[in-house]
Amino acid sequence: MARRPLPSILSSRPALVRGRDLARTAADGAGDVLHPVITIARGVRRQASWAGGWWGRTPKDRRGPALLLAATAAVIVAMMPYGPILGVAALVASAAWMGRDRNASAPAGPTEAEGVRLQSLYEALVPYLSDPGDPAPLYTHDGGWEQAFSGYEFRDGRLVRLHLRYPAYFTDGEEDSRVRVEQLLHAKAGRGREYRFDWNEEENHLTLTALPPLPTDIVAQRFVTSPGETVLGFTDSDAVQRTVPVTVPSAEDGTAGGDGPVTRDAPPVLWRTGARSTEPHLLALGQPGTGTTSLLRSIALQALVHGDVVIVDGSGTGEYASLAGRPGVLAVEDGVLGAAATLEWAAHETERRLIAVNRARQAGNPVADDVRRPLWIVVDRPTALTQLALAEGRPDPQTLLDVPLRHGRTANVAVAVADQLDATEALAPVVISQTRARVVLGPLAPEHVQAVLGAPQRTTPAADVPPGRGYARLGTGPVLRLQVPAAPDPFDEEAPAAQRSAVLALLSPDGADAAAPAPHVPDAEPGRAPATEAVVLRKDTVVRTVADLELG
Repeated sequence: MARRPLPSILSSRPALVRGRDLARTAADGAGDVLHPVITIARGVRRQASWAGGWWGRTPKDRRGPALLLAATAAVIVAMMPYGPILGVAALVASAAWMGRDRNASAPAGPTEAEGVRLQSLYEALVPYLSDPGDPAPLYTHDGGWEQAFSGYEFRDGRLVRLHLRYPAYFTDGEEDSRVRVEQLLHAKAGRGREYRFDWNEEENHLTLTALPPLPTDIVAQRFVTSPGETVLGFTDSDAVQRTVPVTVPSAEDGTAGGDGPVTRDAPPVLWRTGARSTEPHLLALGQPGTGTTSLLRSIALQALVHGDVVIVDGSGTGEYASLAGRPGVLAVEDGVLGAAATLEWAAHETERRLIAVNRARQAGNPVADDVRRPLWIVVDRPTALTQLALAEGRPDPQTLLDVPLRHGRTANVAVAVADQLDATEALAPVVISQTRARVVLGPLAPEHVQAVLGAPQRTTPAADVPPGRGYARLGTGPVLRLQVPAAPDPFDEEAPAAQRSAVLALLSPDGADAAAPAPHVPDAEPGRAPATEAVVLRKDTVVRTVADLELG
């Protein structure tokens, strides 16, 4: 029996294909014809969305005047000749502009030279991030960098950022393995710059970022800070969540600025002192000429705004002679006898403040103004005074810092000590244990920085280290890059004129609060030894390690 053919509507497949093609062609044609209408409609929707968002952000007390202003503008447009037509045309034109296609162009791939650099970097990582037993290796000798490098950025032909993936079996938890990879990336990405390495051990990612050099044109000045805040220096913009305005001198003053002083925002490293501070005392270490004295001078200049300062100069070179006799500077001593008497007075003043605070709290009264006013004890090179005192058979002056260091936070007393790295063995145990804010300056190896700060630095060493350049760590916080503002001795003729002028301007009588009450200074006998017995403590191994390392 012959089989009947199926109806054409069921058996003709090409007819269905032709129908779909006709429908698609008609839709495309309608889209081309209605494209202006679609664009204007999209623009009107975006305008309505913007107006709704603006209305939601506008305070309620301003909505009425805004509506009145809009109604007035609409009435004025309606009363103008051809006003409604021009208004509608302007509205349609703005809607067409806002509704246009804003599809960002696809990012272009790397240039030929950049591709060669990425491929070379990929091949160099193969011996460190591959394993012969891996069935699907991410890094192979004949592979490409496209799958391993998920992000990159070049600037002026140099690699400034690289985001790479590495296999899960890589021992990223071991310091030696990470150091090998970091050294390789540092060498291949280009020496002479500082790099930061951010390891994401959870997702097996590594981000390399080339850091710009920190600014060296910032001089000592009145920084915008709250009472109890001191600017130690400036760091990277993504390392802190705050900026302060700074003024940079002009080129005529001796720096590379513009036609006049320029004000810009800079991210500071803020050291907080006072009763609520967890790091009320500071220790700065560095080699000669690295800027530790300038750091202490900058701290003293900022402290004079809200408090009183006592300065002990163990080097005896007269670096702080310009501060003598200034409003708020209670004493500037550089001899053994004068330093011992000044530090003994500081210990008694701390005890007096403690007693006053205790009595005020027990009585429920506010603390007196002379107790609330901060007292700063700035000590430079205390180990030099220790050597002189031991040679003369006198007690170590550093033991007199025991009371201010232990009880200074409650008494509103802050201590800032600076010394050289090769003299850390002579630092008193109480100085090492009570100074939780640390600064290290100068060209140092990473192990030296870790020995002082107690944590490794996150960046590679800098090739060019200007004075005042180093690292800072406040308590248990991260290690930050630091550039100390220039604060030279104003009597030093070799210092730039702009920097000396800035320091002299801060030392003017108007720069300090001379009307604030000064604390009572008891009489101290210079030759009398302190009555308190020195506390013997075992030295902290964190800083003790520095003396055992060979400085490069």
